Amino acid sequence: MSGDVRRILDAAARGEFPAMDGRTTVVPQPDGRDAGVLAFTAHSVVFADVDPEWVRAELAATGSDPLAASMNPGFLVRLMARTGRRMNTVDLLTVADALPGPPPVGLREIQDPEHPRVARALKYRDEVQVWAADGGVLILGRGVAGRMEAAIEVDEEVRHRGLGRALAAAARHLTPDSVVWAQQSPGNARSVRTFQAAGYRPVASEALLTAL
Repeated sequence: MSGDVRRILDAAARGEFPAMDGRTTVVPQPDGRDAGVLAFTAHSVVFADVDPEWVRAELAATGSDPLAASMNPGFLVRLMARTGRRMNTVDLLTVADALPGPPPVGLREIQDPEHPRVARALKYRDEVQVWAADGGVLILGRGVAGRMEAAIEVDEEVRHRGLGRALAAAARHLTPDSVVWAQQSPGNARSVRTFQAAGYRPVASEALLTAL
């Protein structure tokens, strides 16, 4: 198991980012489950068990701006083919510091492993915990390189009442780590605004590759 990705993420959470030199760093996968690409400001990290020289050749072959080549669709397609994996989308990766005290919303923990939200979360995360609120759900679990990740769902009929922001903030109170991470699709402006309103800071874009 490689700790390279975890060290990079831990540093980013502290505000210490890779050098803005336009380069791409290639490191091993943190484990057999997760591979992908992180694009920071003017520096990318490919975490996959692939030849670094192959990565650099494929990035050059995209013909796109070198600063954006790691998120070029053509490169990501070839990376998926090379690793035998698939991906859903390119996400905005955000992070927030843990907060003391109880969460700002009433929650009921769901411990049924057959519950649909628990079962789905277990495909992508370890140590999954799920809480229900009136009109929403909060999921915490360990994802890429063991980082604690939060995800929320809010029922349509209770939207625009601040529940999403409260659930995102609740994750900051419930995380056992010093920080909690969350991913949002950049096109889901509502989700992006919700997490940033709850104090989550943009860190990078992320393309997560999962096993077929």
